[in-house]
Amino acid sequence: MKDFNLSQWALEHRAFTGFLLALVMLGGIFAYFRLEQREDPEFTFRLMVVKTLYPGATAREVEQQLTDRLEKKLQELPDLDYLRSYSKPGESLVFVVPREETSPEEVADLWYQVRKKIGDIRATLPQGAIGPFFNDEFGDTYSLIYAFSGEGFDYARLKAQVEAARQQLLRVKDVEKADLIGVQDEKIYIEFSDKKLAQLGLDAASVAAALQGQNIMAPAGTVYTAKGDLPIRISGSFDAVDNVANLAVRVDGRTFRVVDFAEVRRGYVDPPEFRMRFNGKDVIGLGIAMNKKGDVLALGKALDATLKRVESELPVGIEVEKVADQARVVERSIGEFKRTFFEALAAVLLVSFLSLGLRAGAVVALTVPLVLAATLLGMLLAGIALHRISLGALILALGLLVDDAMIAIEMMARKLEEGWDRMRAATFAYRATAFPMLTGTLITIAGFLPVGLARSQAGEYTQAIFQVVGLSLLMSWFGAVIFTPYLGFMVLGRQAAASGHKLYDSPFYCRLRHGVSACVEHRGKVIVATIALFGLGIATLREVPEQFFPLSNRPEVVIDLWLPEGSSFAQTEAAAKRMEAVLANDPDVVSYASYIGGGSPRFFLLIVQQLANANLAEFVVMTGDNGARERVMRRVREALAADFPEVRGRAMRLNVGPPMDYPVVFRVFGEDPAVVRHIADQVAAVVRTNPHAVDVNDDWHERIPSLRLTLDQDKARALGVSTAGLAQALRAYYTGLTVGQFREDDKLIDIVWRAQTRLRTDAGDLPSLSVPTGNGKSVPLSQVVRFETVFEDGVRWRRNRFPAISVRADVADGMLAPDVAAQIEPALKPIKDALPPGYFVETGAAKEDAWIAQKSILIWIPLVLVVTLLLLMLQLQNLSRTFLVFVTAPLGVIGAAFALLLFRAPFGFVALLGIIALAGMIMRNSVILVDQIEQDEKAGSDTRSAIIESTVRRFRPIMLTAAAAILAMIPLSTNDFFAPQAIAIMGGLTVATLLTVFFLPALYAAWFRVGRRPRREGAA
Repeated sequence: MKDFNLSQWALEHRAFTGFLLALVMLGGIFAYFRLEQREDPEFTFRLMVVKTLYPGATAREVEQQLTDRLEKKLQELPDLDYLRSYSKPGESLVFVVPREETSPEEVADLWYQVRKKIGDIRATLPQGAIGPFFNDEFGDTYSLIYAFSGEGFDYARLKAQVEAARQQLLRVKDVEKADLIGVQDEKIYIEFSDKKLAQLGLDAASVAAALQGQNIMAPAGTVYTAKGDLPIRISGSFDAVDNVANLAVRVDGRTFRVVDFAEVRRGYVDPPEFRMRFNGKDVIGLGIAMNKKGDVLALGKALDATLKRVESELPVGIEVEKVADQARVVERSIGEFKRTFFEALAAVLLVSFLSLGLRAGAVVALTVPLVLAATLLGMLLAGIALHRISLGALILALGLLVDDAMIAIEMMARKLEEGWDRMRAATFAYRATAFPMLTGTLITIAGFLPVGLARSQAGEYTQAIFQVVGLSLLMSWFGAVIFTPYLGFMVLGRQAAASGHKLYDSPFYCRLRHGVSACVEHRGKVIVATIALFGLGIATLREVPEQFFPLSNRPEVVIDLWLPEGSSFAQTEAAAKRMEAVLANDPDVVSYASYIGGGSPRFFLLIVQQLANANLAEFVVMTGDNGARERVMRRVREALAADFPEVRGRAMRLNVGPPMDYPVVFRVFGEDPAVVRHIADQVAAVVRTNPHAVDVNDDWHERIPSLRLTLDQDKARALGVSTAGLAQALRAYYTGLTVGQFREDDKLIDIVWRAQTRLRTDAGDLPSLSVPTGNGKSVPLSQVVRFETVFEDGVRWRRNRFPAISVRADVADGMLAPDVAAQIEPALKPIKDALPPGYFVETGAAKEDAWIAQKSILIWIPLVLVVTLLLLMLQLQNLSRTFLVFVTAPLGVIGAAFALLLFRAPFGFVALLGIIALAGMIMRNSVILVDQIEQDEKAGSDTRSAIIESTVRRFRPIMLTAAAAILAMIPLSTNDFFAPQAIAIMGGLTVATLLTVFFLPALYAAWFRVGRRPRREGAA
């Protein structure tokens, strides 16, 4: 096996090799059409929400009696990173966040543990608590969202049509679920007049109790006869609204019909909780989610075909419009990547043809699609989809996968020029460089190893870079030792014989030889200059602006309108309609969807999904292109500043990478909420002084007014008025009591007993409200309670059971969030130094997430070092040479830092991956050169001659492979996501390649103490 030559075997079995070549190409074509296509890679959302309702409680009572109890139990969870929660009047939300390094499988088990632990304490929750309810499906993304509207159609009739369409679309292949969005639940309202009740001597609570006894679906037993069993059914269920109005109610021995004291009407939940509008019209949305194994492009086509059939059957007047179409986005995104890929391919092939000639260049040109076909087949088998990350990784790998083929064909061409026969020339590269090439390839792959092993959301999102680059580079090595010799044997003929010495005696090579010799002679100066340059590169890197993940190039603009805490749904809807008028007159707006009472459903994997809030309206605005997006954002911000003084508004682009709400956040937390509030106000004042921080706010919002009714206990006992009875009477008047259900086909419609609209909306009538007493009469509310208007917290946030306030800000256009946070942090030092014990100020958002992501990468650097040293030792079998190659790894930092600064590209997670990967590329060239020097020494050359001549002979393949990699990065350098990585690799590889040619020989000479004896440099 020691003398086994894989290239020779492939040529000796040319029929099999040709068959394998055809098989790989066909397999690659098959894989390309079978690979799933999507916009972004899937990753696990590490977030679960536990929601519990506690009607009637203040935010503080919810926090003390409910939220704290839940959090105390949830702190027992394994793999828990932190708990974050907020308490609002009547509502508690706890956000459970596991550690970044928790695997997707462990996350699923953790959600089970959450349910289990909450189940253990459910019985200890305060009486009246409803829930808890669990939501761990934050990763579900709608591939398409349709808006159904119909002039003259109410919600009920429109919903029936949407439900019918939903059933048809659910039959489409790869549709996992279809959800209705913005549906308004039907209600039957029995609205009473307090005056009529008083005239009849009735009270609201007694009538409600009587109504609840009607229309109950209850078993009435079974008659067991000798011939069979006869179940007994009692009629009386409501089958029409008139039945409710004419229902006879007996109270205190008297019988009345409902219509005698109340109005009965059928309507919708009032006030609404969540509503969807599209282009200024009330609509019902239909969101289509694809299963994880589906192809979004194929799904889009299948849904379009089915929807055409559905639309043809809809009643006249109902319109269906697309709100979000991920299939179109993916088609455009993949189309852009394909163009970038073919541009990079053209650049690589151009280098091949210009440097190697037509025939040798043709061999490389034929090898590239073979390697790509093998890579695509491997991706299909490994379950890697085509998306933003995998396609970018393919382009990144394109400049690297031709290296081995170029080295192999360049060696074959040289040997043919020296007069060798085709078989010997084609198999020479395997004998000479196959294993150094394999070592170099594995070292390059090892440079991407931290990406594949990073246990974080950012690492999970980008791990396809490691998978695709590693797969393609391995395929490129096999291609270079099997397909390249085969194709070279077929394409290249015998070249004119030339002396091996004369090939390197041209004026260019003589000058190169002289330059390398000078570096060897003045090795000390060269090494010192390189070290100084490296130090300058490190210093320059610190000046490069920081970034976590780049912004998306999608044309959508997201607008959030936050009204003051406690605002009604009607106020929020009015503000939303005013914004709709602004958007309707904007020529750059293609369409807009508004979501009132909550955030947009997830139409893009990476958005921050806002939860239900009556004071929130969110818009998703579709513009024509990125230029139009910027113009719309500018005009919307101007409108917010001028025409929406009562609204805290934001206009945002979409982000790439793990979702993040605000880019700049400083968290303040401690024991006492009042102290935390004081510190947070100081922090906010400092943040506002930074000119690049925009819209500084915090998440505790405003305190809201409430009416406190203090019951006079002596009077209440004397009159027979209880707290529970008073609360029920008030609830019947204002919120309404559910007193039954109207059953219609498959629908259950609540019957709600409440006061008429005038009574419910006029706080001035509250003192005169009739309260039932123990003797069956009524007294005004003002006789038993004292009224007081107080202000209470609208929302109270906590983090790990500490009261916590997040001071948040957006950043000015052109600035990067980590840089702005870094500018603010020194100004916060006096506040941090003066903090009382037990109080903390932490930096969050982009700066924190960037550090977490980078730490998940950097933690694996020791493993990369060990793997690299092991590979070098296996190849070089010499500890001294191993460390010599190893110290060249950081040289990429020099050019990368200068390039990032020159092109104003930010340094972040993506650029860090590029710099780490550079180390493997540089060592790859170094190991091939050092191996060549060692071979020359074994062939009888003295060390000094071996250094110089090996460098001269390896110069061309080193420069060709570097040029191919650099030129392949040029198209990728304009990509929004991969640009920092491409620029870092281009700059780093350019400088490092030159240093490999001039610095490495000097370092080798110094490392092994090679003498400086004079010699004639002109001869070979």
